[in-house]
Amino acid sequence: MVIFYSIDNDRRTEIKIKRSTFICSLKYVDSILGAKEFISYISSEHKTATHNCWAYIVGDNGEISHSSDNGEPAGTAGKPMLNALQANNMTNIVAIVTRYYGGVKLGVRGLIDAYSQAVVSAIELSALKKIVKVKKYKIDLPYSFNDTLIYHLNSFEAKITDTRYFDKVSHDVEVSSDTIREVETLLTQYQNSGKLRFVLMP
Repeated sequence: MVIFYSIDNDRRTEIKIKRSTFICSLKYVDSILGAKEFISYISSEHKTATHNCWAYIVGDNGEISHSSDNGEPAGTAGKPMLNALQANNMTNIVAIVTRYYGGVKLGVRGLIDAYSQAVVSAIELSALKKIVKVKKYKIDLPYSFNDTLIYHLNSFEAKITDTRYFDKVSHDVEVSSDTIREVETLLTQYQNSGKLRFVLMP
């Protein structure tokens, strides 16, 4: 299973290459609209820049992505930026690299390296945040089976967020995306054998 990453807080770095200044702005977004709004904001902030190139990836599995060279030679800006994000398994992220031209041409290879390096410099500012999707379950079971269930939940690093004690035990449980399938299989087996009942919570 591929683990995806993003960032908590906005990041910005600045590098200089052959007199050109490259400013990379990174932001967490969870939709195409959010990405476009940030692109517009940065482009407005740097409206006198030579270029504001961008790339974004959104979706639980990074299934939606797009990039733009914004006037740079085709394939020299947006795609290298996107490649840098994908190389780090990132999603729900938008990157804008603002270039202020310094009078020295970099050439195709130089542009590709510069835009990629600008994004990498922002990514490497600090550790990335692992994106963990969770499902929540309500599990009802007799006291006699409680220790067995807790043992198995602990082995999957499932988190019991609340417990109520009535004639039966009732747990609210959070399960992370990398073990959901195994936990659901286990709970279904126990439910089919009459040892507990569980429902998926909203």
